[in-house]
Amino acid sequence: MMRGVAILGSTGSIGASALAVIARHPERFRVFALSGQRRLDVLIEQSWQFRPSAVVVPDVAAAQQIAARLPAATRVLVGVPGLEEIAADSRADTVVAAIVGAAGLLPSLAAARAGKRLLLANKEALVMAGRLFMAAVAAGGATLLPLDSEHNAIFQCLPAGPREAAGVRRLILSGSGGPFRTLAPEQFATITPEQACAHPTWRMGRKISVDSATMMNKGLELIEACWLFGVGEELIDIVIHPQSIVHSLVEYADGSVLAQLGNPDMRAPIAHALAWPERIDSGVARLNLAAIARLEFAAPDPQRFPALRLARAAAAAGGDVPAALNAANEEAVAAFLAGALPFTAIAAVVEDVLEGWSAAEPDSIAAVQASDERARALAAAAIRRCSEEG
Repeated sequence: MMRGVAILGSTGSIGASALAVIARHPERFRVFALSGQRRLDVLIEQSWQFRPSAVVVPDVAAAQQIAARLPAATRVLVGVPGLEEIAADSRADTVVAAIVGAAGLLPSLAAARAGKRLLLANKEALVMAGRLFMAAVAAGGATLLPLDSEHNAIFQCLPAGPREAAGVRRLILSGSGGPFRTLAPEQFATITPEQACAHPTWRMGRKISVDSATMMNKGLELIEACWLFGVGEELIDIVIHPQSIVHSLVEYADGSVLAQLGNPDMRAPIAHALAWPERIDSGVARLNLAAIARLEFAAPDPQRFPALRLARAAAAAGGDVPAALNAANEEAVAAFLAGALPFTAIAAVVEDVLEGWSAAEPDSIAAVQASDERARALAAAAIRRCSEEG
């Protein structure tokens, strides 16, 4: 069956990888719609290659800039309403949600409510609004498939039936530890954005690369895993694995541990989710364990990676605390990338916001957005204080 695919965030690393897989299987997939935020030249190139029915850009100025440079049959839509429209359109039965950050929440929700096959790489949607998001998936009859390599690995290692009956004991998320897992702590204060974005094994966008360097990405993935797999944070462990070959593991009551292995290439989990329950060629090189020779594992250092402690505490607290964590982290990372905040202050800003947070259980997306805005204002104030002091 030919599947129509809408890619939310096609110009980023996940979106580009999804298009690379789709290009290998023109008999299976047709690109219905694409969206981009800043890299408009890339969006134009993608549009000529895949001839989508629609593209979405951030604003009217961007639409005017590219409209004449697109194929004649490609319609240009604008902003969040445009993203929600392509996510819910009946011509796309599959939606790849690859927009980074809180900006991906509303279009991902639109896909869930429309009952799509939703391939979720936007972890923030579940971090911010986990209960409401999962309710939308259930109400819309959507099929939710995780795209993050770690969650996709767990999905592959879990039983088809109830976890309790199968004796699942523990989920284990693996993480590379980023570029600073062995750096002397006294050197952290001088880390530059370029150094933080130089990931040793994965090629990702700048924000996600910084999250990997602080290991906040693993904390956000822990919260996401709680919602995806219906477990408490106490049943999820995190292990550092610098080779990024073992993507995650599931431990069973009999002592067996199932792991999913593969080269660190996002085309593999994307191909798995696009074709699920079938398997298709992803274009990823075959795994050569003899050439790799050694797989290493270690417990994360809580002093080196305070973001993990903050994320686990947010997961345990629940309510809108994870949304506050995410918003504060986005603001702090943006300030670091802009040169306005030292690397060591990223976690400090997040902790400052959470320490003064009055938790509530959001009963609507509007309430989630209000919590997000409040946390961003608190983070901005903390960033200003840090700048004035330093």
